[in-house]
Amino acid sequence: MQTELIIVSEYCHKCHIEPSFIELLEEGGLINVHTEGSEHYLLVSELPDVERYSRMYYDLSINMEGIDAIHHLLERMEEMKREMDSLRKQLTLYRKREIEDTDR
Repeated sequence: MQTELIIVSEYCHKCHIEPSFIELLEEGGLINVHTEGSEHYLLVSELPDVERYSRMYYDLSINMEGIDAIHHLLERMEEMKREMDSLRKQLTLYRKREIEDTDR
């Protein structure tokens, strides 16, 4: 399995963001930065998150604490969505069994 990496300094230059912002995201546990030698890399799979956080920080002027709070709220919403989906499946199975039992 090959993992695609992007050099942090090049990404920051092209996207007009400060490398220190990437460091803040990493320190806050919002992203993972990989280091090989003296070079720092981002996983391509993390770019949507970095871009989302960047818009919050630069365009909406949300500080790191706010970004962290939003991140945790979004994670919680995803957990709740998965739980609701699971409960819906269980309810569907229960209803099917109930219908089968009444047909007997």
